[in-house]
Amino acid sequence: MSNTGFPDDELRQEQEFIDGLYARVDALRGETEGGVTDALAQGHTPMQARLERDILVAERSGLLAALNAVDGSLCFGRIDLTSGDAHHIGRIGLRADDAERTPVLIDWRADVARPFYLATGHTPMGLRRRRHISTEGRTVTALHDEILDLGDETRTGHEDPSGDAVLLAALNSARTGRMGDIVRTIQADQDRIIRAPHRGVLVVEGGPGTGKTAVALHRAAYLLYEHRELLAKRAVLIVGPNPAFLGYIGEVLPSLGETGVLLATVGELFPGVRATATDTPEAAAVKGRADMADVLAEVVRSRQALPDPVITVEHEREVLMLDDGLVGVARERTRAANLPHNAAREHFEGHILNTLTELYAERIGTDPFDGSSLLDASDITQIRDELAENPEVWSAIDRLWPRLTPQRLVADFLAAPEDFLPPEDADAVRRPVTRHWTVADVPLLDEAAELLGTDDRIARSRAERERQEQVAYAQGVLDVSYASRTFEFEDKDEEDAEVLLAHDIIDAERFAERQEEQDHRSAAERAAADRTWAFGHIIVDEAQELSRWPGGC
Repeated sequence: MSNTGFPDDELRQEQEFIDGLYARVDALRGETEGGVTDALAQGHTPMQARLERDILVAERSGLLAALNAVDGSLCFGRIDLTSGDAHHIGRIGLRADDAERTPVLIDWRADVARPFYLATGHTPMGLRRRRHISTEGRTVTALHDEILDLGDETRTGHEDPSGDAVLLAALNSARTGRMGDIVRTIQADQDRIIRAPHRGVLVVEGGPGTGKTAVALHRAAYLLYEHRELLAKRAVLIVGPNPAFLGYIGEVLPSLGETGVLLATVGELFPGVRATATDTPEAAAVKGRADMADVLAEVVRSRQALPDPVITVEHEREVLMLDDGLVGVARERTRAANLPHNAAREHFEGHILNTLTELYAERIGTDPFDGSSLLDASDITQIRDELAENPEVWSAIDRLWPRLTPQRLVADFLAAPEDFLPPEDADAVRRPVTRHWTVADVPLLDEAAELLGTDDRIARSRAERERQEQVAYAQGVLDVSYASRTFEFEDKDEEDAEVLLAHDIIDAERFAERQEEQDHRSAAERAAADRTWAFGHIIVDEAQELSRWPGGC
């Protein structure tokens, strides 16, 4: 039997290697943090502002968070190939500064790292040896070597007779109240689940304590690595049964170098709402039924009202009356467009304005002798425009087809559900109007939001007004720049005066666009604020906890 070195030599070599890794990590961290600090310390010229934004975007990408999160155990293994090559395996990938950017540390999710988890003596997958590196902080405390090429007689003195020392140590490690990662001890069956195809539905079943949650989290980290371009833009959502559970698992993904994940309970999935109240089991059961979608649709239709008996609108000393017949026609034509309630309001407004225009035109523009119209098309257009400026018209429209929010619709429904539910169900869910929501309310709010849609005309008008203000301000800046530079060159010769000015290379609109604030939030942060966000991947953990109520969640 040959020996390549004493055990202390092996420990020393691994310690030196890991010290080098941490030196590289510290350098990266210092460059990133220093870059952000330097940018913030600079002035606010357009070029410096763009530099500052670029650096802050880099920070937001998760580099600093990943480097800080892996500080505890950056490298945990090494694989020695029969070809003579060797690769160290860790939580993130690091490359050398040479021209080839040679990999120094292999990310545990890379294909080349997979034999570290799957190789056996029967199927060595090209490995000669597998080494598990145990650390405390930045200090190597133990090495455990597994010989996979039984024909290789080289020994280091760190061979693990049982082959299970690392796994047993992980199982016997002290509990801290937080879930730990399993990245050092992933088993073959777990690896197949973690690396399963991204598309489709994957269900993982097992008894308590069998590692379902840990595997799901490592799968999220793997998918973020394997499909980075897609998931970095669309984010990953992990839904858990309660805040305590999310707190328990919350540190696992950062420890694996991933921060672009949104962890939420069902009660946190509607932006702006946090479920703090509690339902009775009976109320939760009623709210969780699938037919509540039809009930809410009927609630929305009930808010598209008819006059009882008429609504009067005074315009230019004429009283115009909207009865249920006229409004009913406008309502049915609007509903025929098959748009959500708020988005359809613009159509309803148009129908009501046309109806009032016809009533007024008939009132003032009809020949009393032959009944013919005395108004031409321009007169009709003017009448419609004047009616559109009449507050009484908009008051009538608000009564007949009000703008609604999901919160207002659901709160009003729960305060008086007897018109839409059987008496027993109505009694179960009835409650006074309140600002406190339950977990079972959140699906109702989400369904209401789908039924209502959004009328974004006000937002678009506000955005256009703000844009015009920015363009006007930018034009003022350019004018001041032009005036000052013109004055500066008045006494200079013709050659100096040909220097290009800002006016020559950019107009006010483009200048304003360049100064617009960019959204530097991460994809997870933007997703948390956007109810319509389409996630790249969704993991529902402890799914049985989300379907305890009769009828589901």
